[in-house]
Amino acid sequence: MSSPRPRVVIVGTGFGGLTAARALAGSPAEVVLVDRNNYHTFLPLLYQVAAAELEAEEIGYPVRSILRRLPGVRFVMAEVQGLDLAGRVVETNAFPLAYDYLLLATGSVPNFFGVEGAGQHAFPLYSLEQALALRDHILRCFEQAVQEPDPLARRQALTFVIVGGGATGVEFAGALTELIHGPLSKDYPTLDAGQVQVVLLEATDSLLPVLPDRLRDYAHNRLRRMGVEVRLRATVARITPQAVVLQDGSILPTATVVWTAGVRGNPQVPAWGLPTTRGGRVPVLPTLQVPGHPNVYVIGDLAYLEEEGRPVPMVAPAAIQQGKRAAQNLLAQMAGQEPQPFHYQDLGTMVTIGRNAAVVRVGGRQMTGFLAWAAWLTVHLVRLIGFRNRLFVLLNWAWDYFFFERASRLILPRLPSR
Repeated sequence: MSSPRPRVVIVGTGFGGLTAARALAGSPAEVVLVDRNNYHTFLPLLYQVAAAELEAEEIGYPVRSILRRLPGVRFVMAEVQGLDLAGRVVETNAFPLAYDYLLLATGSVPNFFGVEGAGQHAFPLYSLEQALALRDHILRCFEQAVQEPDPLARRQALTFVIVGGGATGVEFAGALTELIHGPLSKDYPTLDAGQVQVVLLEATDSLLPVLPDRLRDYAHNRLRRMGVEVRLRATVARITPQAVVLQDGSILPTATVVWTAGVRGNPQVPAWGLPTTRGGRVPVLPTLQVPGHPNVYVIGDLAYLEEEGRPVPMVAPAAIQQGKRAAQNLLAQMAGQEPQPFHYQDLGTMVTIGRNAAVVRVGGRQMTGFLAWAAWLTVHLVRLIGFRNRLFVLLNWAWDYFFFERASRLILPRLPSR
């Protein structure tokens, strides 16, 4: 049974879900935030956890700490297992949650595009667990290589292949290269640095396809100068535990394949009774409502909405803007008013490429080099949640910058979940 106040259930504590919860705090509605994890992850810095630059807790923040300052909002740690759209109930592994309004902000999962072996043998980079697993694996590769007598096996252990030349792939390639040629070269002085190889594969004819040519060329040249082997028009056909096989038949022996080539909507959503596009996203009306279900909203990576013939991009600023608009429309509905359409405002793009280098596009303005890098640092530091997180991230960045050291190089035992 619904509560006396209209209940809004928000599924997902990412950028969109938290933004909507903040906007609804103190409203006439009872807001219930649901997620299987009790923390929010600052995804733009996730690659730095995998590259041993930051600790996981520095880009994660407890949801309940955020909600302390949000009246009328409570948190339920549970995993959604289904929806009863007719009965207005969210089925979870804990208990059913009745709702008057539902807002789905479940984010996305890796899209392997049907590449054989990618789901089994590649390392995705879309959650804290995945970032920590990748970091441990990279460090174990060096431990294995330093004891490996076979030069071919050692070369395979020290070859790191990144699939996808978008922002995450470019940023991780730069961060990984600096980790290898900085702290790890000092940790493993007996290894030949010439045997370590970072390869970035991109299926199209350029890196960072959403950016202007000048910025793309800068990023490409910068990575090459850092020692990254960039291969364009390199489409992956198959991934095995020992190698990457390209469509042209060439084979890259490697023990590490990092997948940053794309994302898709939550694969469980079709079973919940919602329509999806080919990419697993839910098509929504301009008001962010699901057609035929005016009390159900979808935002963020899960929502598919076109503007001027192009889909709204699957980026954090879009999720934040949609979270605000969805909350405003929910409040309008409760007041008997008509929901208003969402319009995406492109705030620009920032991509860092190692120390002192980045590319920035804001409106018609473009920046590269140190100033772009400083702007990237400032924006990401300000957007982090929590003073403690900002302080520790700043300290880690400063330590790495001045001393060429990274403190997060522990291979920790992973206990099985009970």
